[in-house]
Amino acid sequence: MKFSWHDLPKPFTALAPLDGVTDVVFRQIITEIGKPDVLFTEFTPVDGFVSSGKERVEQNFKFTSEQQPVIAQIWGIKPENFYTTAKAVKEMGFAGVDINMGCPVQVIIKGGACSALIKNPSLAAEIIQATKEGADGLPVSIKTRIGFGNEQIDEWIGFLLAQNLSALTVHLRTVKELSKVSAHWEYMPRITALRDEIAPETILSGNGDIITHEEINEKYELYHCDGFMVGRGIFANPWMFSREESMKERSVAERVGLYKKHIQLYSQTWGEDKHFANLKKFGKTYISNFPDASNLREKLMEAKNIQDLLDTLNTYKI
Repeated sequence: MKFSWHDLPKPFTALAPLDGVTDVVFRQIITEIGKPDVLFTEFTPVDGFVSSGKERVEQNFKFTSEQQPVIAQIWGIKPENFYTTAKAVKEMGFAGVDINMGCPVQVIIKGGACSALIKNPSLAAEIIQATKEGADGLPVSIKTRIGFGNEQIDEWIGFLLAQNLSALTVHLRTVKELSKVSAHWEYMPRITALRDEIAPETILSGNGDIITHEEINEKYELYHCDGFMVGRGIFANPWMFSREESMKERSVAERVGLYKKHIQLYSQTWGEDKHFANLKKFGKTYISNFPDASNLREKLMEAKNIQDLLDTLNTYKI
């Protein structure tokens, strides 16, 4: 599909790439109950994509036409692998390709990837250029943080803006802060001004501590970035992108029914064996905000397989 970040409404919404969460199944559930303007895949290693384990890795790139525009997010350290993967991403029909330069997981940082690139701008520039060449006209964007140990907006964000990106998403915390402090939205006006000065054509979105759709409109009035990406907030309210109904109180039957639908679609898509533990974790997303939710979640955590999960939900008296 032909996609341009400039064609999105303002403010636009995006579901963040979340490892072990935003697979094709969860994106389909979100698409059906309240679709954001842009969806992202789980972050996918380019080194794995070009390896003998490619078949397993490219499962991350599975999507349906209803999910478009969907962006493939990739990470790694070898520019040549970014080129190869970006080329494949274009052939698969993705709307764009996004480079992860913000993940704060220590094992990844030690390997020099993702947020470690904040300390290695020369390699970051090579990766961006290789991705652009592989993408061959497909929009290339980046998701990052405001700095590594400290705020580095002028140095790091300014550097990225000079790379002629289609879009840039900024998680408003440093790498060191992880998610232990409130997101620094107070920095967004400064980042927006820097974008206007260096790269006015680059679409800018902010990420951090957004848990309701109403907050998006409030933050847009305050900070004027083009879009807003939601990560962990989707766990608190899977319906948050449904706009008019995002704050509607959901019945127990609706929550249980949606989890059952997720489990059934998961089984149809992946079968019994793929990351069953991840599937159980979604219980916290759907089975919440009603009096007996914690007891039901405890029973769900005892499940040994998909049928156990369904049996527990089917026998629960609503």
